[in-house]
Amino acid sequence: MFYGEYEHAIDSKGRLIIPSKFREALKSQHAQTLFLTRGLDGCLFIFPESEWRLAEARFKQIPFTKSEGRKFNRLFFSGASEAVPDGLGRILVPKALKDFAEIDTDVMIIGVSNRIEIWAKNRWKEFYNNSRQGFEELAEKVLLE
Repeated sequence: MFYGEYEHAIDSKGRLIIPSKFREALKSQHAQTLFLTRGLDGCLFIFPESEWRLAEARFKQIPFTKSEGRKFNRLFFSGASEAVPDGLGRILVPKALKDFAEIDTDVMIIGVSNRIEIWAKNRWKEFYNNSRQGFEELAEKVLLE
């Protein structure tokens, strides 16, 4: 699916070019529609429609009687935007999402298996630098549980 990291820029009209490797992966899945939304850790998430529908089904199961569930669903879905890449592989990143992720121009596009993450370049570098030292410890915690 989506792997690797790519440095790109958002143009003056708010458009972002999806890396060619990711466009190839989308094409092989017959995915034309993408969904952008607020992500975690200060980034944006982009899902192909099939993965979006799976996440949507999971999140629908969160009881709306729980305040945390309501809050999460409100924030996740209210920020969502549907996008279809144009002929050059560009999508429009809405201003509200750029503001959320503190994105100005320079971004890192990160492949995370079933989704794409968009990070402000400086935020990605900070996250990466703060996280890479504990990668082995994190692997032990996550993979051995």
